[in-house]
Amino acid sequence: MSRPPFYRVMAAIERLRLYPVKGLDGVELDEARIREGGTLEHDREFALFDADDRIVNGKWTDRVHELSTEFDTGTARLRVETPGGERESFDLGSADGRDAAAAWFSADFGGDLRMERDTTVGHVDRTDMGPSVLSTATLREVASWFDELTVEGVRRRLRANVEVSGVPAFWEDRFVGADAPAFETESVRFEGVTPCGRCVVPSRDPDTGEPLDGFRERFLERRRATFPEWADREAFDHYYSLMLIASVAEGRGETLRVGETVDVVEH
Repeated sequence: MSRPPFYRVMAAIERLRLYPVKGLDGVELDEARIREGGTLEHDREFALFDADDRIVNGKWTDRVHELSTEFDTGTARLRVETPGGERESFDLGSADGRDAAAAWFSADFGGDLRMERDTTVGHVDRTDMGPSVLSTATLREVASWFDELTVEGVRRRLRANVEVSGVPAFWEDRFVGADAPAFETESVRFEGVTPCGRCVVPSRDPDTGEPLDGFRERFLERRRATFPEWADREAFDHYYSLMLIASVAEGRGETLRVGETVDVVEH
């Protein structure tokens, strides 16, 4: 396996984006503390559940795309705006506020929903793993595959926690499989765990939920054609995978900051 050019570049954290309420809009922060559970503080801290204990997200309903939301991590206040201009605000830091939010979403989405809070690891899909990681160059590459998409649009569709600049496209693919290295910032060391298999959400417009015709087919075609020689193909179940799910090997309780350098290190 050849050594990729990311060993010779100055990599840095470009963005940190959290999703305090699972399925809703993210928030960008200049810094984010890593929970003792290995995930980013406030990420997926809140989630709506239906009567069958299923999490409400973009796979549950495309209605989540139509809502514009803001979240204040300091006050735990969620602000929601509907396509029709209706605005609501909820204090998710209190049980009453969560109940009020659940009642509002129940009426808007349909169903008997409840909202729960988890400050240990959050309502992430993989509770034994950590943040999702993607490079800015990967976002640019994927945007180039579709005439209809912008880099920011792809960013919002893929919903990564940690974005790394100064590296080539698919830099994150190297951190899984045989002889995979780790990467680290000043105080945090990450190890790759698994590529992120994608669902239906990336194929939808993040503002309207409208699907992009032929998205999956085009994605698979281009992903196969551009799969990097430095990645271990055996570590990928299929080509409809993009983004790294990492684990925090060292530095739980520490803080990640935008602008911090990122170094690749061999085990």
